[in-house]
Amino acid sequence: MSRALHHPPCAPPSPRLWEWQRPQGLPVFRFALHALIVLVLTLLTQIGGIAYLVALAASRAWGLRRFLPKLAIFLLCYAGATFTATFAAPIFGRVPLSCIADAADRLVVRSPIYCLLNRNYVTPEVHDLAKALAAHMDREFPGTVTVALDANFPFVRGFPLLPHLSHADGKKLDFAYYYKDVDGAFLNGATRSPIGYFAFEQPAPGDELPCEGRNDWLTTRWDFNVLQPLFPAYRIEEQRTSAAIGWLTSEGVTRFGLQKIFIEPHLKNALGITDSHIRFQGCRAARHDDHIHIQVE
Repeated sequence: MSRALHHPPCAPPSPRLWEWQRPQGLPVFRFALHALIVLVLTLLTQIGGIAYLVALAASRAWGLRRFLPKLAIFLLCYAGATFTATFAAPIFGRVPLSCIADAADRLVVRSPIYCLLNRNYVTPEVHDLAKALAAHMDREFPGTVTVALDANFPFVRGFPLLPHLSHADGKKLDFAYYYKDVDGAFLNGATRSPIGYFAFEQPAPGDELPCEGRNDWLTTRWDFNVLQPLFPAYRIEEQRTSAAIGWLTSEGVTRFGLQKIFIEPHLKNALGITDSHIRFQGCRAARHDDHIHIQVE
């Protein structure tokens, strides 16, 4: 009888043979996936990638395999890192704009998402400028709320705050425009979009269009035409917007070292603004007829 008959035909392969047959692409795929998640979280939040790596190490140390427990560990690590950032950021010369506002506050951050993503940090000078602007608007137009949008990340000069091209040193801050409804009634604290961006004021026929006819392939000047019909038909409240820009180009310059304000040329002309601190940001940067960009020296 042949020796082969002594070995059951369904016997499991030897451990060495199993190791040889195991797919080799799976570990590489997992590594690439983790690397991609770290990259995306870092670009979106600056500290999210580190929180993810800590959570990943903790999950492996504790033998966690289910998705929900691992997600809970990550959220806990991220919340801890975000909380710690508020105390560590002053070491890097930045302080947070608070996303927790009460009825008496006249400077508010448009959405909690800016604080959740750590995009609410500025230098103390910009922080004081924003508070002073809100106080001025409240004096001139009692009860008026000034809305802040994107600021900067808490750490590291030069770290990009995408999709912005210049929010990398704590010295930049975006404000929302002041709006009114179709009947002309002021809408306090309101913006056309839920996050304050991408609801553009469209130029009228004959308006100055510095980027007309250009087809730059590397640009963040997106029109988002498909989104525009989804936003309410609010209009810029000219009186308050002009007053805010007037304060920025006077008190903002002399007291706080304001250097530039970015506004689209067609809005600058419509508001009758001629001050030299009002600039056009260029055709590769995002449109600025949905928000006001300011920066200090």
